[in-house]
Amino acid sequence: MNEAPSYLSPTGHEIVFLLLGVVAVGAALLVVTTRQVVHAALWLVVCLGALAGCYLVLTAEFVAWVQVLIYVGAVVVLLLFGIMLTRAPIGRSADLNSGNRVVAAVVALATAVVLVTVVADGFRHAYVDLSPAGPVKQGTAEAVGAAVFRYWVLPFEALSVLLLAALIGAIVLSRTDIRGR
Repeated sequence: MNEAPSYLSPTGHEIVFLLLGVVAVGAALLVVTTRQVVHAALWLVVCLGALAGCYLVLTAEFVAWVQVLIYVGAVVVLLLFGIMLTRAPIGRSADLNSGNRVVAAVVALATAVVLVTVVADGFRHAYVDLSPAGPVKQGTAEAVGAAVFRYWVLPFEALSVLLLAALIGAIVLSRTDIRGR
């Protein structure tokens, strides 16, 4: 008899996915709690890399490599480029401290509880077969291309305009020959 998969006996894929998720969450927490801007950018690389590993475990190789190339490769480099061009403080900065840490922590914790509750409730009975013979072909280049150019073309273009605006803003902020008027 074929029994339904049990959540009490996780497979190797599920354990690796859980460990990568823990690394991603830990790195994300370090991104927002570190007091050095460059270190925050480097922790962002770790977080995005762990997410790419999660995509690999879910057999979405194309999405994983797009994550590495675009987010880890391009967005973080753009962020570091912006930090260096704007002459932001590289070391510890007293300006980054806020008196609202307790309120921010409570709001972040409440938001996390709501998000985890919604996701756990929405996917309570969902199960994805990760075996090589399974019917899931969601991570292929064909499936991603069809989704991007059929359903997600407007958000995709909006994101590209946003990144272009960020690059132009970094260039304008870095120019020294423009004086305030």
